[in-house]
Amino acid sequence: MTDLFDRPAVQGEQQPARSSRAEQRARRAAKKRRQRRRRRALVVLLVSVLVVGGAGYLLLNNASSLFGFANPLEAKDFEGPGTDPVDVVIEPGSTGRDMGAALTEAGVVASSAAFIQAFEANPNAGKIQPGTHTLLLGMSAKDAVARLVANDSRVETKITIPEGFTVKQVLERASSVTGIPVAEFETAMADTAATGLPAEANGNYEGWLYPTTYVLEPGDVNATGIIQGMVGQTTSELADLGVPPERFQEVLTMASIVEWEGKNAEQRGKVARVIYNRIEDGMPLGMDAIDVYGLGKPASEITSEEFQNPELPYASRVHQGLPPTPIGSPSRESVEAVLNAPEGPWLWYVTVNLDTGETKFTDKYAEFEQFKQEYRQWLAENGG
Repeated sequence: MTDLFDRPAVQGEQQPARSSRAEQRARRAAKKRRQRRRRRALVVLLVSVLVVGGAGYLLLNNASSLFGFANPLEAKDFEGPGTDPVDVVIEPGSTGRDMGAALTEAGVVASSAAFIQAFEANPNAGKIQPGTHTLLLGMSAKDAVARLVANDSRVETKITIPEGFTVKQVLERASSVTGIPVAEFETAMADTAATGLPAEANGNYEGWLYPTTYVLEPGDVNATGIIQGMVGQTTSELADLGVPPERFQEVLTMASIVEWEGKNAEQRGKVARVIYNRIEDGMPLGMDAIDVYGLGKPASEITSEEFQNPELPYASRVHQGLPPTPIGSPSRESVEAVLNAPEGPWLWYVTVNLDTGETKFTDKYAEFEQFKQEYRQWLAENGG
């Protein structure tokens, strides 16, 4: 390379064949001075670049706008609004730089630098949620950030399972939302090892499909994964409430009855206490919700013979103890009612007003008969 600090020899200049010692020393001294000057000049140049770097960037930007040439330091950006949809995964914990890299690679934005600038300019950018988002090819960085912030581009499937739903109802709901046939869910459920169903459930999923809203990413929409998530949520909730694994099935069964028989926190606690008291006294539970589940029809349609039929496994007026399985998926509140049932002698209860849900509890059979009469009177007065 050309040395800008050494004067090149002029063509035609003749060098002496021999030099005296003094001349040689003089030349060496001159050469050292030139080297020192060159090092000082390099240092000055480097410092100047560092000092004026920021100003130089601004000057370059201004010059590009004034004279119309391209600024090599300017972040490339699309004009938008975008063309074809494309799915982009924003990983949990992604920074603005991570998002910019993902969107640039997918062709959503023109450059990571443009996205980072737009990200930093948007005060709500920190609210961007991880997951799969449907964006457009060729979006401006500003529009891409705004769409991610709005969270309306997120690709997700939501399945809401209400409290008390039976397995049949859960599968019908899950199938209607995801488009997965019920038969495919049933096939997946045959592999209890894959779905994580505990052995004490004896292969029966009733009560084990936790009622809540599940938000599924595209890769999670499959029969095995959905059932596994519901079972896992149930075991997680029970463990969180301190239920020992050997009591999981028992607690779920009791809580599923409480779910249907109690309409508020006070009633749920008292219903749970009635269950404990009746089991302790060796009495059948005699609760309509159990018979309704077993026969699959409303209590008003169940005959006296069916209520008293010992061949029906869910005939709660005949069989002592808990039914063979839970009768639906209980809420956390019903599980808590079972675990924290208030002390009390109650053995019977009657809902005397279906509009208000007023329910009266007693440990005296005569009062129980009186409550039943109140209920009949309410029915007569309200067209029942």
